[in-house]
Amino acid sequence: MMDISPEQARTLAAIVTHGSFDAAAVHLSVTPSAISQRIRALEAAVGRPVLTRARPAGLTESGQAVVRFARQLELLSADLAEELQPEEPHGRTRLTLVINSDSLHTWALAGLAAVAGRVQLEILREDQDYSLELQRSGAAAAAITTTAEAAPGCTSRRLGVMRYLPVCTPGFAARWFPGGATADALAAAPVIVFDREDDLQDRYLRSVSRTALKPPRHYIPAAHEFGEAIRWGMGWGLLPEIEVSEELQRGTMAALDPAAHVDVPLHWQQWRHGSAALEEVAAAIQAAARPLR
Repeated sequence: MMDISPEQARTLAAIVTHGSFDAAAVHLSVTPSAISQRIRALEAAVGRPVLTRARPAGLTESGQAVVRFARQLELLSADLAEELQPEEPHGRTRLTLVINSDSLHTWALAGLAAVAGRVQLEILREDQDYSLELQRSGAAAAAITTTAEAAPGCTSRRLGVMRYLPVCTPGFAARWFPGGATADALAAAPVIVFDREDDLQDRYLRSVSRTALKPPRHYIPAAHEFGEAIRWGMGWGLLPEIEVSEELQRGTMAALDPAAHVDVPLHWQQWRHGSAALEEVAAAIQAAARPLR
């Protein structure tokens, strides 16, 4: 049986968190030599490298599994302390979550607010297509992702579907789409894109034309400012239906094509061996996700 001590796992997590063996030694109040000995013993137990020898140090796939174990152990230890000494004051459990900007901007904060008095949260913003990598590395206990299949050591729960609508201002539509959102018009009209990893607008464009359309682009990597850029008439873009539906009803925003949409399924993945605090956050997120399709 593989014999990995909690001390070894915590040492590896400290190296990754603080960036070097020396920094981890300072954090753990031991010598750099002790850090090296622990990592050698850990790699002997695992039977393969856990670190890439680089600056800063990176994790191998095996190292990621060990760091997840260390983080989960921290959560379980906090649960145990609360159970054994309920009369003693314990610090709030710290949880790191990965949540995409649109979910934060539209619905997820309501769920997080419901548990903010009982846990300390660090939110890492990452696109839902890439968020799982941070969880696999051990950097986060849970993530909102488009991946339904559970990652190693994790569980997966369906949250729902975020529907995105291609929209612009009525004035922008009158100027750039007088004959409708044709392929020629979409090739010429400026489009707002979140960042260079954002594929939503191109997914819509591919649904309109088999030929790759390359309209002028403005990159605006912030959820609020992305929507404001569309509202200022800088270009068209896809916004969550739950954000823009009332504006469409009022006529302050126009749909490029009333029948067009892009659906993004969302799932909540978290460590399988989590904690009571993590389960509480998961329940709050699921409750907040009810407006999704």
